[in-house]
Amino acid sequence: MAKIKTTKSPPAKRPPRRTRSPDAPGTLWLYGYHAVQAALRNPRRDKLRIIATEGAARRLKEETPELAAIDCAILDRTAIDTRLPAGAVHQGVALETRPLEQPALETLLQGAADDAVLLLLDQVTDPHNVGAILRSAAAFAAAAVLIPRRHAPPQSATLAKAASGALEHVPMVSVANLDRALQQLQENNFWCLGLDAGARQTLAQTDLTGRVVLVLGAEGAGLRRLTAARCDLLVRLPTRGPIDSLNVSNAAAIALYEAVRKSAE
Repeated sequence: MAKIKTTKSPPAKRPPRRTRSPDAPGTLWLYGYHAVQAALRNPRRDKLRIIATEGAARRLKEETPELAAIDCAILDRTAIDTRLPAGAVHQGVALETRPLEQPALETLLQGAADDAVLLLLDQVTDPHNVGAILRSAAAFAAAAVLIPRRHAPPQSATLAKAASGALEHVPMVSVANLDRALQQLQENNFWCLGLDAGARQTLAQTDLTGRVVLVLGAEGAGLRRLTAARCDLLVRLPTRGPIDSLNVSNAAAIALYEAVRKSAE
């Protein structure tokens, strides 16, 4: 079994100032137990170093037999705080890593299954929402989440924490132009369904067999006009009560559930 190499840092004589430690160029810190554990188990992830409390390092060693030998500095929580953004909920562990390389849309299309389900996000910029969408995509076996190159969050610790490990399993494919991406999807036999609260037809009333793309817009603004016009069909999720809209990550989860349920009939 691979071992974590640990080195203890001397106790601080005074509370440390919140200053970031030098990071390698082009790297980011992932934090939170599940996000770090999933990253360690991902052979595609370039892992540089871990900082952890004694308890978190012990748990990682016990629960992650796939863990490769990697430098792990044992620090107290306050020392870990100084290396991460203010307010980071790190649960006693953080991993310095390089961003995952993601496939191009053309590569994704070449290997897409006949019943593949994709998500395409139109200017959803909140990393918490995108992370939660990735988590739902992993739970319902979506093939990928497509985002625009602009007006979308990059891979980050915040996004990875919200995804709770899903960033390691679901490709987050960046495209230069959403309209052109939708055309490519349609040319490859994907049925592009835009979620719109004002649509007449519900998602449950829609044929979801074959290849499907669920297109979701930003909360509040919804789909942009050109994106909506490019979709094959606009559909809605039926709601009741005084609030007729959903958080975009909740809408994605419900839509994915419906797509999986209908395809299994």
